[in-house]
Amino acid sequence: MIKILIADDQELIRESLKIVLDMNADMKVVGLAEDGQKVLDLLNKNRPDIILMDIRMPELDGVLCTKIVKEKFPDVKIIILTTFDDDEYVFYALKYGASGYLLKGCSVQELTAAIHTVMNGGSILNQGVITKVVKLFSQLAKTNIAMEVDGRNVDDLNRTERNIASLVGCGLSNKEIAEKLFLSEGTVRNALSSALSKLHLRDRTQLAIWAVQTGLPLMTTN
Repeated sequence: MIKILIADDQELIRESLKIVLDMNADMKVVGLAEDGQKVLDLLNKNRPDIILMDIRMPELDGVLCTKIVKEKFPDVKIIILTTFDDDEYVFYALKYGASGYLLKGCSVQELTAAIHTVMNGGSILNQGVITKVVKLFSQLAKTNIAMEVDGRNVDDLNRTERNIASLVGCGLSNKEIAEKLFLSEGTVRNALSSALSKLHLRDRTQLAIWAVQTGLPLMTTN
């Protein structure tokens, strides 16, 4: 059973999402929060598996709440759910550890699929914001936001792992990377996991930031 906490400052949205998600046999909404501070209070009482987090909330907004939650409860997954496709919000929410970002206009099926994807270790971005996220990576990742990686660990990457990291930085999905490098999706997933482990990075988002920061190129020869 996937335990879900819904955080949104609009009661109608909270209650509507609860009704919809509770209709899934493998999901249960275990808490409703009207702001980020309430999220933190509820986490200590009933630990969810995943939080659907609004961005703009009083007391403590969704971006900072995401940062605090991931620092204190790193295993709790977070999907940012908002009507605001603001570039900076997208970047920082993902940087602080959100596993996905969806607009509130998404369908019930998209939301349900996103929850399953994130719970299975994946990440999800609404197609409308992917280009903006990658563009902002290019603008901000080279300036005041550093993703530190030991150079010796970088040297441990093989050619396939480096190429996959480079393409992740370009915003490509596993399927697109597989097609570009003439690999199977399984090989891409395994190499991606290996690269994250070698670089001591938490997830695909951190890898993308690092790849953009370093201007990691594609390697065409061994």
